[in-house]
Amino acid sequence: MNFSASDIEFMQRALVLAKRGRFSTHPNPNVGCVIVSPAGEIVGEGWHERAGEPHAEVFALRAAGAKAQNATVYVTLEPCSHHGRTGPCADALVQAKVKRVVVAMCDPFKEVAGRGLRKLQDAGIEVQVGLLTEQAQWLNRGFLKQCERGLPWVQLKLAASLDGRTALANGESQWITGPLARADVHEGRAMAGAILTGADTVLADNPQLNVRPQTASLRALPNIRQPIRVVMDTQGRLTPDLAIFQDGVPVLLVRTRSLPIAMPAHVEELIVPNKHGKADLRALLIKLSERNIHTLWAECGASLAGALLHEQLVDELILYIAPKVLGADAKPLFNFTGIQHMSHVLEMQLVSQQQLEEDIKLVYTPKSNAPNEEPLE
Repeated sequence: MNFSASDIEFMQRALVLAKRGRFSTHPNPNVGCVIVSPAGEIVGEGWHERAGEPHAEVFALRAAGAKAQNATVYVTLEPCSHHGRTGPCADALVQAKVKRVVVAMCDPFKEVAGRGLRKLQDAGIEVQVGLLTEQAQWLNRGFLKQCERGLPWVQLKLAASLDGRTALANGESQWITGPLARADVHEGRAMAGAILTGADTVLADNPQLNVRPQTASLRALPNIRQPIRVVMDTQGRLTPDLAIFQDGVPVLLVRTRSLPIAMPAHVEELIVPNKHGKADLRALLIKLSERNIHTLWAECGASLAGALLHEQLVDELILYIAPKVLGADAKPLFNFTGIQHMSHVLEMQLVSQQQLEEDIKLVYTPKSNAPNEEPLE
């Protein structure tokens, strides 16, 4: 399908708008909308801010008013067609008498899945799909994976020295990376539905594992949505006095059997099957998806990081490299064995790289997950 240069320009603007909701929309997708008059003037813009509030198309239509009639609408996701917590956006576009709707990607959610497009077409509205699809899919990769596979998108975040070490032999790791890289981590956390870690990390570092407003984007938010914390604690080693339990944000303690350990009311056991003496990680991901968590941010030690990689559960590896050397006795990035042949190694593809003062942020995906185009910055 052919699109004009102006079509591309307006959809790029819609994608920029969609990204504004990246810290607040979970579990909903990020969506942006631009309405353009027949004269080529933008008359309305909008983006989805949070679940339960109006969708991007509604905000854009409100801004456009009567100017929406005979206009072209650029939207990053197929307009919804069902009655959820808000009304159908497809109906709103029909009522506004728009002439043409350009959509970046179809909505895989079973309540929509093409119905929104058909509703527009049945009303005589010209519909075109497939403009900047790769960028729209990357922006909503967690939402897509949950809809299509019933699993969350797993982002594994690690910080390492030039020689691939994450901490000194005695466990000291604060700080390998600089302030800008550490602030960037808070944005990564803020986009996730949950943060995964292990009991070893909690006991060693006593982290809060929450989102703190350390960047301008986060400071601009009226309220910061705090992700659920998910901690692998099969042996019941964690105690209520640890920092991760002090802020009232829900915590899930992952275990293979219930343990009689008193915890605050906001802390819940999540029981998963035992697999070879350890918690079944894939079963955990399924349970998290059932709780409507579509993006899981993992910050953990070498054993859990290695298990996630070895079981091919990682969709995105986010690696912060600092210009430091820790030595051969320092702790490694991953702890797993069993690869005997080069043909069996885990191959990653570089998606993006970014300089953060003296540190470098590298984003990789397994080659099967790598997008065809760089993600929208």
